[in-house]
Amino acid sequence: MNAALVRSITPSMTQTEIDQLCINTIRTLSIDAVQQAKSGHPGTPMALAPLVYTLWNRVMRFDPKDPIWPNRDRFVLSNGHASMLLWSVLHLTQTQAVDADYEALGKASVSLDDIRHFRQLDSRAPGHPEYHWVSGVETTTGPLGQGVATSVGMAIAQKWLASRYNRPGFEIFNYNIYAVCGDGCMMEGISSEAASLAGHLGLDNLCWVYDNNHITIEGHTDITFTEDVAARFLAYGWNVLRVGDANDIDRIERAFETFRKTPGRPTFLVLDSHIGYGSPNKQDTPEAHGEPLGDEECRLTKRSYGWPEEAKFYVPDGVYECFEAGLGARGASARQEWVKLFAAYRAKYPDLAVEIDLMQRRELPTGWDRNLPVFPADPKGIAGREASGKVLNVLAQNISWFLGGSADLGPSNKTTLTYPGAGSLQADSPGGKNLHYGIREHSMAAIVNGLSLSKLRAFGASFFIFSDYARPAIRLSALMELPTILVFTHDAMGDGEDGPTHQPVEHLVSLRAIPGLVLLRPGDANEVVEAYRYIMQLRHEPAVLALSRQPLPTLDRSKYASASGVAHGAYVLADDPGGKPEVILIASGSEVSLAVEAHEKLLAEGIRSRVVSMPSWDIFDHQTKQYRDSVLPPDVKARVAIEQASTFGWERYVGTSGHTIGMNTFGASAPLKELQRKFGFHPDEVVAAAKNQLGRK
Repeated sequence: MNAALVRSITPSMTQTEIDQLCINTIRTLSIDAVQQAKSGHPGTPMALAPLVYTLWNRVMRFDPKDPIWPNRDRFVLSNGHASMLLWSVLHLTQTQAVDADYEALGKASVSLDDIRHFRQLDSRAPGHPEYHWVSGVETTTGPLGQGVATSVGMAIAQKWLASRYNRPGFEIFNYNIYAVCGDGCMMEGISSEAASLAGHLGLDNLCWVYDNNHITIEGHTDITFTEDVAARFLAYGWNVLRVGDANDIDRIERAFETFRKTPGRPTFLVLDSHIGYGSPNKQDTPEAHGEPLGDEECRLTKRSYGWPEEAKFYVPDGVYECFEAGLGARGASARQEWVKLFAAYRAKYPDLAVEIDLMQRRELPTGWDRNLPVFPADPKGIAGREASGKVLNVLAQNISWFLGGSADLGPSNKTTLTYPGAGSLQADSPGGKNLHYGIREHSMAAIVNGLSLSKLRAFGASFFIFSDYARPAIRLSALMELPTILVFTHDAMGDGEDGPTHQPVEHLVSLRAIPGLVLLRPGDANEVVEAYRYIMQLRHEPAVLALSRQPLPTLDRSKYASASGVAHGAYVLADDPGGKPEVILIASGSEVSLAVEAHEKLLAEGIRSRVVSMPSWDIFDHQTKQYRDSVLPPDVKARVAIEQASTFGWERYVGTSGHTIGMNTFGASAPLKELQRKFGFHPDEVVAAAKNQLGRK
C-alpha cells in the first residue's frame, strides 16, 4: 500500500487508525442503508467489516478498473443477506461498471446514491447480490448455501483452465476463490454436498470463511445446530483454520497466507464474530440479524465506534485513498503484468489465445457443429439419451471448453464422453472433460453455474425426476442469464417398473414456469441433434433437455418436415395434403411418434389432420404471431395435445374446447406398454379424441 498517499490526506493518523477508519466506514454505511430502507440485515456487515476490509484491501488480486479481468480473484458472499458488505466495498474501491457486452461504462458500479437507495427500485444496491446487474458481483446469492456451492464450480473451472492453458513461464490462470458464509449456509444440505466434492478434488484454490456468530433468526444456534463444524470439514479433507477474533485483521491476513501456502486441500476458516458488533443493546442478538437497529441504537452504535452520531452515509477523508493505495494499486499492477504476459502468450500460443478470447465472449469456434450426426429413418429408432450421447461426444471434441458429467448416472444418462483423451476430472487430472459430481444433484447444478460463470460451457445430468433436487440452482441460472445445460433423461414413464417415484409428472410444467429457462423435449434422434444445435448458440439463457430412456422411432424426414423446425420451438411435422387441417395434434417428446401414427389413421379415414411437434413452449412463444398462427391456425379449434406429463398449461395451445391426453395422477409400476395403455397413450385413443373434437364417432 502507498501509505504516503493516504497519510497525505490523514497526516495525524497511524496506519492502524486508518484501517479502523475504513472498517467503520463499511459498518456505518451498512447501518445507515438498512435504517433508511427500513429493511435489511445490518448485523453481519457490522461483524464482518474487518474481514472484508482485510480480504479486499490486503489480500485479493482484483482490479476495480477492470472487474472482469479473467485472472482476478473471485469473491462470493454466500450469506447474501449481508449484501451491504459488498455494496460498501464495491463503492469504496470505486469498482467500475461493465455492461453485458463487456464494455466499461466510465462510472462506478455502486454509487453512494445507490447505497442511499439500498433495496429500492433500480438501485445498484439490491437486497441480495445480483449477478448481471451489478459489476463486481461474481454470482447471485440469495438462497443460503448456493454461493459456496457455486464457488466450488469456480474453483474446478480455475483448475481446468490452468491445466489446459498454462504453459511453462505462462501462468495465465492462477487465481483463487474466496467465499464468505454463515451458519445458514452450513445448515443447508447443498453446502455439505459441495464441500464433500471440493475435498475429494483437493481444491487448494478455494477458501471458505465461516462467520461463526451463533445467531440465526429464531435465536441462538444451539436450539438446532450443535455439531462440530470444524470436525466435519476435517472429515471432508479440508485444511481447517480458526481466528478467534473477527476484529484481528493481522491474524485474518496471516490465515489467508496459510491458505495460499497449503497445497492439495481447500481451506475452511472459522472466524468467531459478534453479530451487530458495537451495538450496545443488540450485539449478539437475533434482532441484529434481520431488522434495522432503530434511530437511537444507530446513534449509540456510532458513538461506540467514535463516529459522528448524526452523520449519515459518511465517508471520511482518506478512506477512498486507502482503498486506491491498497487494492487499487495492487490490482492494477497485477492486471497490467497479466496483460503483458498474455500478449507474449498470444505470440507463442496463438491458437490457445484465440480459444481464451472466444470463451471470454461466450462465442463458439469455427466448425463447432461439424460432424453432428444425422440419423436415418428407422421405425425401431433410438432413445433420446442415446442420440444425446453421440451429440455430446462430437461437441466436446469440437469445443475445447465444453465439458460436464452426471450425478453418478453417466452410463444411464449416456453423458459420458468416451472419445480418446476425454479423461476424467480428478485431483490429479484437473484437465479431464468428464466431471463426476457424485449423487449430489443440488450441488451439481450450482457447480455447473460456477463453471459457466467462469466462462466454460458446462453441463450436468441426472434423471428428470431428480430435477426437483436441482431446481433451486436451475432457477438461479435463469436469474443470472447463464448458458448452462442440464440433460435430464428418463423423462416420462419409460422406466416403467420403477414406478411413480421415478416417473416425472409435474416436472415439465414446473420447469416451463421458470422465466428465461429454455426447456426442450425432442421427439426423435434428429430433433435431439437440432435441440443441441439451438442450445449451443445461446449466450444468456440456460437450457434443460428432457430425453427418453426408451427408443423412439426415427422419423423419415423425406416424408415429414425437417427437424430444423426445432429452432422455432414448434413446427408442422405432418399435414393434410391440401394444407387445410380440420384437427391439429400437438405433441412433444416420445408422444410425437404417437401423434404421427394417429395422424396416418385419421388421413386414411378421410379426416384432415395436422401434426405439430412442439419440443419447446418457450421458444415457440417467442416466435412472431404470424409464424405461430401458421403452425396453429386460429380458425382450427379442434385440437388434441398429447404428453406424458401434467396437462396443466396445455389449454394455452388447445384452447378451452380442446382436449389434452396427459397425466392427472401419478404413474404406476408396470412395463411401459401396459402403462401407455392404462393412461391413454395409444393411437386409437388419440384418434378417438380427434374425432370427438370434430363431433364424429
